[in-house]
Amino acid sequence: MTTNIYSQSAIDIQGNTVSLDQYHDKVLLIVNTASECGFTPQYKGLEILYQQYKDKGFIILGFPCNQFGAQEKADEQNIQAFCELNFGVTFPLFSKVEVNGEHTHPLYQYLKKAAPGILGTEAIKWNFTKFLINRQGEAIERFASTTKPEALESKIAALLK
Repeated sequence: MTTNIYSQSAIDIQGNTVSLDQYHDKVLLIVNTASECGFTPQYKGLEILYQQYKDKGFIILGFPCNQFGAQEKADEQNIQAFCELNFGVTFPLFSKVEVNGEHTHPLYQYLKKAAPGILGTEAIKWNFTKFLINRQGEAIERFASTTKPEALESKIAALLK
């Protein structure tokens, strides 16, 4: 099994392949997102965290997903415009992925095994599930959709020290 995210790659929101190795020695928060979800306002809190810590080596990676209640029906161009216009999102966004099932993106295959949910479950339960990644590229903790971005601040700050 992969021991960190650095061997992974993903397609960004503009359609370019991005090697996650470029985030070596950064603290990451990886989030599956959606534009029509009750948790969508978390984009604002995520952007605040990103602005607060990006100069210290913190990056948020947003992965739109349409697997939960079909809450991300838009195409990549519209997703990006929505996030920028409504929430001022400047952190990296990626093309839509699947986080569960037969076509689960390899990054999410790793994340779910490395940081399982309650009672060891691997399946992602809903949009805005968050994975905290240390500077070694290891998924160290998973947070539920209900966990607000600001609740992660102390954990992020500790990893950045």
